[in-house]
Parts: sequence; C-alpha cells; structure tokens
Amino acid sequence: MSNFKSVIGHEQIIQHMSTALKNKKISHAYIFEGPNGCGKNMLAKAFSKALECEAGYGDSCNMCRSCHQMDTGNQPDVKWLTHEKPATISVDDVRTQINADMGIKPYSSKYKIYIVDEAEKMNEQAQNALLKTIEEPPEYGIIMLLTNNLEALLPTILSRCIVFHLKPVDNYKIEEFLEKEYGVPDYKARICAAFSQGVVGKAIQMASSEDFNDLQYHVLNIVKNVHEMDVYEVIEAVKRLSAYKTDINDVIDMMMVWYRDVLILKVTKDANAIVYKDEYRFLMDQAKRSSYEGLNEIIQSLEKAKARLAANVNFDVAMEMMLLVMKES
Repeated sequence: MSNFKSVIGHEQIIQHMSTALKNKKISHAYIFEGPNGCGKNMLAKAFSKALECEAGYGDSCNMCRSCHQMDTGNQPDVKWLTHEKPATISVDDVRTQINADMGIKPYSSKYKIYIVDEAEKMNEQAQNALLKTIEEPPEYGIIMLLTNNLEALLPTILSRCIVFHLKPVDNYKIEEFLEKEYGVPDYKARICAAFSQGVVGKAIQMASSEDFNDLQYHVLNIVKNVHEMDVYEVIEAVKRLSAYKTDINDVIDMMMVWYRDVLILKVTKDANAIVYKDEYRFLMDQAKRSSYEGLNEIIQSLEKAKARLAANVNFDVAMEMMLLVMKES
C-alpha cells in the first residue's frame, strides 16, 4: 500500500506534489531525475496513485477502487512504456504507446498517466514525437519521465516539464528504514546506509544480498592487512576479488567507507562518527600510521579504479593498481 508516507526522504518533492494535488494545479509533464535506486519509480507510483485517488486530498487513501487497482498493478489509466530494444526507446514505441493512446479518454479515472522509465534511452526522433504531445496534451493527459541522465533529454522537453531532482537520503533515515522494514541488524544497516551514498535502492540491494557477510569478510581482510602484503599476496587478493566482478563497485564502496573512517579518526578521534565501530582498534591503528596525503591517495585510487572499470580497463590490472596504492600509502 504505497503512498507518500512510504517514501524514504525527498520531503520537498513530496510537499510540492501534495500541494499541487490539494490546489488542483497539476502539470502535464514531469521529470524525475537521479541515480538508479534513488526512488524515482517509487515517487512516480506514489504520485500517480495520489493523482488517480478518488478521495483527492493530497495523498492516496489506500481504500478506494483506484488505489486498490494501483496496489495490484491493474489501474487501466496508468501505463508504463515498454520497449523491445534494451538500449533504445524508439519513435514507434512513443507513437503507439503514448501519442495514439492518449487520444482515447480515461477508462475510469480523472487522468491518463504515462510513465517512461529510463527516459534517457529515447532517441532524438522519439523525443521529438513525445514533444508534440507534451506541447498540446489533452486536459487529462500526464507524462512522467524517469531518468538518471538529464543531459540526454532535449532542451525543448526540459523547458516544458517540471523537473524533480532527487537528492541523497540521510544515512540515519536509511538505517532506520532497513532496521524497521527489513529487520536488518543495526551494525549491518549502518554499513549498508554508509556505502549507499544516500541511494535507498542501493542500500536495500546490499542489505538483501546473500553474499554480504562473505563480501564484508574479504573487504575487511584486505583493508586491514594490505600494508603488510607481499606483491604475490596482492595478486592473490585480486584473484579472490574476481569472484565479485559483478559487485565490484560495492566492494570498492565498502573500502571507501573504511578509509573515510580512518580519516575521521585521524582528524577527530570521535568513535561515534565512524561506521565500522566494531573495528575501532584496527581503524585507530591505521589512523596513527597513515598520513593525510597517503589517505588522500588511497581514496583517489579507489575512485580511479571505478573509473577504469567503467572504461573497460582489464579487471586484474585495475585492481592491482588500486591495491598497490593502498599498500604503499
């Protein structure tokens, strides 16, 4: 039974939506912009549900027919665009699923809502076709575009839409959510929230991972001992990390959290400000032995490793370069 109350964070956006609903000042086009997992889909669903709710008081009532239809995925006037080509939303997709269909009046609700996930995949022809509908929509037509890349959308589309920029959610809110909704232990919720960088979906994914304990074990083994490893041990560590190729960004993010803890202790010595509280002794020891320059080099090497992997640099090479900087710094 999702509504605005079930959304974590994004209070300003929800306030804007609720006010627009109460004042009946609804736009015909919205853009939800933010990284994958930040809550774009959940917000679009909650807003659509509130728009179609028969109670009409600024949020969905969870009791009317439309709300029940939304909860079961059977609301006939809320449609998600689909596309056969994984990397592209074509002009035919837009014309057949939005432009042609919007001319038909709503089946049972006040609005017909069209949600385009991964809107950055629309090619230029598709965007131009959509633009015509955005410029002259019927009174009941609403389009929601969800994207992680605002620059991929044409300026003419941006100028005609209300844009919601989804900001990172506070760690303590994510921790509380994981503990309450998923039953995650507090220490695990703290780590998942920190590594998620404010993206709720990323925190949920990590907390739900069956490999979490193994992943954390290998990560901690490396960050605790890398400075004492011989070169052959570094190579062995790379081989072990290769088992987590598909989750390697998560591995690097967990390492990033560790070294930020080291930096925090070096600057403040405040144990309450760190994520890996159970590892205080190891962290403090590293903080004493590390220089600010060295820690900065390590953090930069972690960022460079992610960039190299994104650029399809050889996995072993990228990992070896990262671990050697961690060892030497």
